[in-house]
Amino acid sequence: MSGDGGAARTEAAEDLVGVPDGFERLWTPHRMAYVQGERPSPDAGRGCPFCDAPGKDDADGLIVHRGEHCYVVLNLFPYNPGHLLVCPYRHVPLYVDLTPEETAEFTALTKAALRALETSSGPGGFNIGMNQGDVAGAGVAAHLHQHIVPRWGGDMNFLPVVGQTKALPMLLEDVRRQVVQAWPEDPC
Repeated sequence: MSGDGGAARTEAAEDLVGVPDGFERLWTPHRMAYVQGERPSPDAGRGCPFCDAPGKDDADGLIVHRGEHCYVVLNLFPYNPGHLLVCPYRHVPLYVDLTPEETAEFTALTKAALRALETSSGPGGFNIGMNQGDVAGAGVAAHLHQHIVPRWGGDMNFLPVVGQTKALPMLLEDVRRQVVQAWPEDPC
């Protein structure tokens, strides 16, 4: 309210840019694509990110390692730096759909990814898991993928819980380079 009993005065937002207000801001505009639902289609060959990635060079596809039946890729929308996905090349939705050869390599690549992350970033622990089906929380339910999320003490604080924002201290290309350099020669 103005001091003369008149109407409330509104300040223009552009007049407040750069004015200290006691808040620290973390800008993550790259997350808007995910928040607004601009996610790839899960149809094989038509925008499935896990079918498309192997057709790109490793850096552009965020691929860390290629096997014969499966590959390892950085998550484009990571929970933590080093959030990896193990994917079969075949477009199958369920773990039980893997062949014995795919299953063996899927497991071996999971172990190798854990070793690479331990070497490259020394996390205190890991979350490993698969969400199969839309109702289970799979972002791309039509193509099986397993998450490997490195965890550190204090990495889950008020920011993601209250603010639905995750601060990631490293760029994807830097994380990819570190994991590739740490990838074990013998994955088993």
